[in-house]
Amino acid sequence: MPLIELLPHIPAKQLRENGNQYYIDQAGASLPSVTTILNATKPQADRQRLFNWRQRIGATEANKIASSASRRGTQTHKQIQRYLLGKDTPCPENSLPYWESIKPVLQNIDTVRLVEGSVFHYDLGYSGKVDCVASYKGTVAVCEWKTADKPKASISSLYEHPLQLAAYLGAVNHYYQDYGIKLDNAMLVVAIPDIPAQVFWFEPPDIQNYWQQWVERVKAYWQQQQQH
Repeated sequence: MPLIELLPHIPAKQLRENGNQYYIDQAGASLPSVTTILNATKPQADRQRLFNWRQRIGATEANKIASSASRRGTQTHKQIQRYLLGKDTPCPENSLPYWESIKPVLQNIDTVRLVEGSVFHYDLGYSGKVDCVASYKGTVAVCEWKTADKPKASISSLYEHPLQLAAYLGAVNHYYQDYGIKLDNAMLVVAIPDIPAQVFWFEPPDIQNYWQQWVERVKAYWQQQQQH
């Protein structure tokens, strides 16, 4: 079991409005989530790809796949959360294949600092919920857990997940700077049934690159909002 040294939890409420997601802090400040900003500023090529996929398999099937993926993702996240917080509970049957895939990666986590933590970046104007901040093989990183039915061929097939990671990393650094937190690395882990999870590790230069792209997306989002 990892060592648990949690940073102070930020109380926040989640709000969904017109398909968008916001987090509201204790003072009542409401900021758009990372995923809301990414969806609002998604490049046309990505929108087209999603549209083509839905057209190809039909709306009913597409919705079924999306809700099934969302369900298994939530269940697997809950199991990971319990493990990281030192609770040894049995895994529900239908998320067991994903849990078995990711568990060896989690066994390399030695100190846990944040689990399912809300974060706010007041300077740039965004919020989100971070899966985990932990020390993995001795290096502190922001971590995201994903589930998939088959391995990802390359980093490009992660689409906007690296931007999501950079956004969370920036918000953690911004919010927890007084706690001596300075993250430079990020890790995205994809749990896949019957095989070991894929680990995508991002070094500081990668993060810098994704961070710049993210900052541009946030600017584009707020420009869009001013035009509405």
